[in-house]
Amino acid sequence: MAVRRFPLWSILILLAVGVAACWAFAVRYDQQARRTLIEDKREDVSSQARAQLRLLESELQKFRLIPVVLGEYSDLRDALRSGRADMALNDKLALLTGKTGAAAIFILDATGRTIAASNARNPDSFVGQNYAFRPYYQLGWRDGGGEYFALGTVSRRPGLYLARRVDGRDGPMGVIVVKVEFDAIERAWADGRTWTFVADQNGILLLSSDPARRFLALKPVSPALRRQIQDALQFGGAPLTPVGLTLNPDGSARLRGGGEAIVADMPAPVRGWRLYEVAPIGDALAGVSQRTRIATMLFAIFLALLGAILGWFMARRRRAVRDRERLEREVALRTEALGHEMEARSRADRRYRQAREELAHANRLGTLGTISAGVAHEINQPVAAIRTFAENAGLFLEREKPEQASANLREIVAMTDRIGSITAQLRRFARRGVGEIGPVPLVQAIEGVRLLIADRFRGAGVRLTLPDVDPGVKVRAGRVRLEQVLINLLNNALDAVSGQPDAWVMVTLTDEGDRLYLDVRDSGPGIDPASRDDLFMPFATSKPGGLGLGLHIARDIMVEFGGALDLVSDELHTVFRMTLVKA
Repeated sequence: MAVRRFPLWSILILLAVGVAACWAFAVRYDQQARRTLIEDKREDVSSQARAQLRLLESELQKFRLIPVVLGEYSDLRDALRSGRADMALNDKLALLTGKTGAAAIFILDATGRTIAASNARNPDSFVGQNYAFRPYYQLGWRDGGGEYFALGTVSRRPGLYLARRVDGRDGPMGVIVVKVEFDAIERAWADGRTWTFVADQNGILLLSSDPARRFLALKPVSPALRRQIQDALQFGGAPLTPVGLTLNPDGSARLRGGGEAIVADMPAPVRGWRLYEVAPIGDALAGVSQRTRIATMLFAIFLALLGAILGWFMARRRRAVRDRERLEREVALRTEALGHEMEARSRADRRYRQAREELAHANRLGTLGTISAGVAHEINQPVAAIRTFAENAGLFLEREKPEQASANLREIVAMTDRIGSITAQLRRFARRGVGEIGPVPLVQAIEGVRLLIADRFRGAGVRLTLPDVDPGVKVRAGRVRLEQVLINLLNNALDAVSGQPDAWVMVTLTDEGDRLYLDVRDSGPGIDPASRDDLFMPFATSKPGGLGLGLHIARDIMVEFGGALDLVSDELHTVFRMTLVKA
């Protein structure tokens, strides 16, 4: 039998179909690969942006309390009334600057003149300088407080100025200014492979992981705005030229030179600021293009082989028709099975990505909730103690007892250090990585609690009894956190007995071998049996406005010490037992 031959036009049609199939495959493969890459990159960039934002928020949180605390300093108010300050106040500001990491702390009188500063002993001292023209003074004096980013007129270093007005009986007295610099934050941002920066409401880059791009602009700056910035000396002689980044509404961007990037942005913890995370994807897209070319070549080879096989079989004699048709059916079945398998794998991959994203989202929400609620709850007692010491210092000064006033002021400084320790401890607790644990003299913790809580008990008319402890007894704990657990229990007991006649709260100590038991007992009505099971659960509270985190955090702290915190059965009273391990 003669061999069947194909005309030239049919071969050309087959070639055209093959080329069209290769082109369609390449386009579809490239689009899918690019879409997957961009989605994965966008999630990674958003996660990184949230991490960088939390770092910035935690840095600012510790500095915003400084003006509030300083406003209660009696010697600061005396300096504002008299118009001048002695060197002791300057030294206190310098000490506070060193302990908190602030760049500078200075006090302005009603005219904007600096009367005290943390750098008073330095050649570039702010004392005597008038900053009435600076917007941060105007915000503080006019609105009671404000935040303003600018270059220092003396140091020429950029920073955020936190201003707060000091009010007296006869009206405003002056403004407290704390300057915060972000060199450490920018260095931490620079460790990543992305570009992180913060821009203000005018689009000017204030902070940047690439310092060379600081004070550039996201968009051209108008002449009127440029004159306003230059008149305020906000950025010195910075040219404010465009940074070369074009932002698109879909979260993509184009870099100077034409490179593509993914951008995530979110509000920063200062009014008008936004944090941007920029991840170039030019190299990744180039890799996608290369993979597309390789896949297209393989697909073309596959088509060519398939065409050769089909041509060879169709050129065979009629006796090979049945074998050829059987082979084609097998190829079709295998192709269909491969399609089903690819579709199943694609669905499984989508389910995996969705589950991973939901788990990460839940974990982030839980961590942020623990940190924000814990800090708000745990620093309440030290702040109240600072106010008490400040009021007592004022009374001592009025009675001309400077030694006692000075002692109270030293305690205030110690309390500010304690606030820093508490906030640091709570941040570490949220990451399951809290502070150091070691031998702690129990008498020091008891005395610290007495110092913090006794005045409140006396003011409420409740009798507080604390145990006498041998100075040589030490327990395995961290002193600040041990005090916080005991203070939390005492505050709860005080709330329980408030308003009752002959109310009392008693702490007893029991020594049993290698363990100590501290029992906190009160004369209150007891705890509702229905709420006992949920007592230590997070966000479970019976107090109006309470967060429900105190006992939960306290129990976790005690467990970390190797001990325990339990509600002990007692028919007459409410008893919480702290179990401590001897050191």
